[in-house]
Amino acid sequence: MAEKDKNQKQINIELDEKTAEGIYSNLAIINHSVSEFVVDFISMMPGAPKAKVKSRIVLTPQHAKKFLKALNDNVTRFEKAHGTIKDYEQPPIPLNFGPTGEA
Repeated sequence: MAEKDKNQKQINIELDEKTAEGIYSNLAIINHSVSEFVVDFISMMPGAPKAKVKSRIVLTPQHAKKFLKALNDNVTRFEKAHGTIKDYEQPPIPLNFGPTGEA
């Protein structure tokens, strides 16, 4: 066994049924301060005048950067297996998202 493997501890991650179902999101809004990134995942339905934040994730800047790298790596692997993901042009969405602030 390699030295790295000996020193690496295993993390036991629990996933309950409700969380495993997931939450649909087709819009994400990202804000940040000097100490954190806040990612709001939103479900917006066509024609509906109102959208609702379904989940909010708060990350340290270091974890945000690790997440960015992990997401980029996964998109790259997906595109190698399934082809380029098309990015369709859409008109900008006017957002009324309440007051902005810093933590």
